[in-house]
Amino acid sequence: MQTLRREGMTEPLTFGLLITDDEHIKRLNLRYRGQDRETDVLAFDTENSQNRFVSPPSVPVHLGDVVVSYARAVAQAETYGHSIEEELHRLVLHGLLHLLGYDDRSDEERQRMWDRQETILREFHTNA
Repeated sequence: MQTLRREGMTEPLTFGLLITDDEHIKRLNLRYRGQDRETDVLAFDTENSQNRFVSPPSVPVHLGDVVVSYARAVAQAETYGHSIEEELHRLVLHGLLHLLGYDDRSDEERQRMWDRQETILREFHTNA
């Protein structure tokens, strides 16, 4: 929720989180992105979905869903020399930033997103 507040979101919001295995995320990556390979995190935003439901004002806005590969998190934590918990934080945050409109398709967008991600992670770990 700290991330949402830092991004200027003040209304109640929700997002789904699925932590899964490589096979499942590979199937999702192929189905929705046309890439037949494992990945560490996928984000599916409901804002641009054609299947979006209209909700009453009293119901929090659902941003979308974040899917994380636990196997990728374990491998990346070892590669980068930090805990699995820290890598899971990083991947969930990365997916959440995608739901909030950040992108990483170009070098410039990627740098902006990674800078924001690292700033939030530093603040989170400082205040934890």
